[in-house]
Amino acid sequence: MRSPKVTKVCTLSDLDDKKPLAVKVGDVPVVLVRDGDEVHALRDECSHAFQPLSAGEVTDQGLECWLHGACFDLRTGAPCAPPGIEPVEVYAVRIDGDDVFVDPGTTVN
Repeated sequence: MRSPKVTKVCTLSDLDDKKPLAVKVGDVPVVLVRDGDEVHALRDECSHAFQPLSAGEVTDQGLECWLHGACFDLRTGAPCAPPGIEPVEVYAVRIDGDDVFVDPGTTVN
């Protein structure tokens, strides 16, 4: 299976600060989180319970899964709270003007 290419997924104005947004890039589920001037893109799947992280909320530590509270760092995908023990993939993001692009073929963690 070929990896999806860099794809425009939304605009900055589509993203509320610290509110997850679910998108699909090809067959890859991605959750976007805007944090000020930065946008983070993670695989939209908790590595503990395989639930969509986009249904969770952003905390001071990272993105928290709604089901059991596993939390993942927005920059590294590393678990920052149990029961998460495996990191989630973090994808390359590019911003061009107001457009947000994600490359799920390039992980940055």
